[in-house]
Amino acid sequence: MEVLKVSTRSNPKAVAGALTAAFRNQGSVEIQAVGAGAVNQAVKAIAIARGYLAPNGYDLVMIPAFTEIEIDGEERTAIKFIVEPR
Repeated sequence: MEVLKVSTRSNPKAVAGALTAAFRNQGSVEIQAVGAGAVNQAVKAIAIARGYLAPNGYDLVMIPAFTEIEIDGEERTAIKFIVEPR
């Protein structure tokens, strides 16, 4: 499963495009975000991607969860969203 990392500065439309392409190739995608701003951008991107894929008959759902990741040698808690078809 492809992992997309989203930051506060990520463009939601660009992330939605990457999510759509990864979804078409693999059928499900994981998005990781650390911090409130990054989670906000990730949720916007998922909403936009749903609009991109709906005309093709896909109804996306997301499953949120916590995950531990390493950033600059430091353990951080991130929110991960598993995006898959309903």
